[in-house]
Amino acid sequence: MSTSSSLIPNLPNLVRDNKPNGGKANMVQTPLSPQTLYPDSDGKPMADNTLQYRWIVRLVSNLQYLLRDEVAFVAGDLQWYPMQVQDYPAPCQAPDAMVVLGRPDGDRGSYQQWKEDNVAPQVVFEILSPSNTHHEMAKKQMFYQEHGVLEMYFYDPKSYDFWGFTRASSTKNCMLVTPLNLPWTSPILQIRFELFEDGLAVFYPDGEPFKEPQEVFAERNQAQQLQTQTQAQLAQAQEQLEQAQQLQAETQVQLKRTQQLQARAFAKLQELGIDPDML
Repeated sequence: MSTSSSLIPNLPNLVRDNKPNGGKANMVQTPLSPQTLYPDSDGKPMADNTLQYRWIVRLVSNLQYLLRDEVAFVAGDLQWYPMQVQDYPAPCQAPDAMVVLGRPDGDRGSYQQWKEDNVAPQVVFEILSPSNTHHEMAKKQMFYQEHGVLEMYFYDPKSYDFWGFTRASSTKNCMLVTPLNLPWTSPILQIRFELFEDGLAVFYPDGEPFKEPQEVFAERNQAQQLQTQTQAQLAQAQEQLEQAQQLQAETQVQLKRTQQLQARAFAKLQELGIDPDML
């Protein structure tokens, strides 16, 4: 994504001061509105192609799941304004994915850092498209380094080019991460990057790979089907158990009747003076 500085803002309202000034009117500029200074959109699409879009969605959805039990804000293609300004344009970037630890999840039109306890995103990701240039990526790197990002990762899903920069604190210099460093584990998120013949793969700390949302849905459906089958088998087993218990109860009743009949027969034989044991 490109920076929003390429947008042309709405011109500020000009009002006429009717006080005399040698026969000339003064033009007084009214303050710019917050929406003009900090627009929610840079006017660019989130992605230039489906491959880039899938990567962005994969990163954001898996990062959200990774940090589901943490106080963390994860967003994709959201305008980040690191500082307040009086005049347009305000410096900003819209990382394809960003992680802000220590800030609560929730909807935002943009990430205005001075409203967020001045907490800058610690980790950002950029997924390159054919329209991105090396100059544009260099500007992004400088912006992220200047405004406190601790880890930044760049990946071209077409060429499989991957690189990144990391540092322990915003006062330190960034260390370059290249494919020679792979597999690489993020110091902050503990996710692992690894390059294969078919491109980059990202793994959870437990070794599970980042998955496409449709893969997660497919696994959920499979689990639901398995649960349904298991419940059906349990119901069938329960029914068979009940039938067996009923049969056992009927057998016990029949046995009791047989015993009663046998006892009566023995009693009758004894009345007739016949010893049943002699029969």
